[in-house]
Amino acid sequence: MKNMKIIIAFVLVAVVGAGVAGGAVWYMSKGKEDAAEEHGDKDAKKKPAKKEEKKSEEPPKYLTVDKVVVMLKPAPGDNLTHYLSADLVVATTAKREKEAKENLPLLRSVAVRTLSGLPMATAKVMTIDQFAGELNKAFDAAFEAEGREKPFDEVMIGKLILE
Repeated sequence: MKNMKIIIAFVLVAVVGAGVAGGAVWYMSKGKEDAAEEHGDKDAKKKPAKKEEKKSEEPPKYLTVDKVVVMLKPAPGDNLTHYLSADLVVATTAKREKEAKENLPLLRSVAVRTLSGLPMATAKVMTIDQFAGELNKAFDAAFEAEGREKPFDEVMIGKLILE
């Protein structure tokens, strides 16, 4: 009987200890959420929502416009011919992929017109992001002039060579 009381006492201590530990874990996790709210860290609670949003969005589709080659404007007194070769990557969605593919010749034409207008001195110091920005502005203007919506989100540079 005495052994039975000792066993029951140990079981009760274990159950109470587990309850206290579980309560402490719950309290500590609640404290982190409250602290995140107090410090303005809204991302702590919004992370699951962002994951759900990404799942509902369409994955991007990428189309390429290979080998856009243009002759750059020479600097005054420069007798050398300079070329720029670029491979473009167009980011679109599955719904707009067919329309974007149909517009690839227009994209090539706008890219050639935009890039060939650059002087070599300017092109040498431009970053990839600056080239992409100039092309995106040109595409926005071209589609706006035609009164149509762009069938893609942005144009990126896949490869760029200056000679």
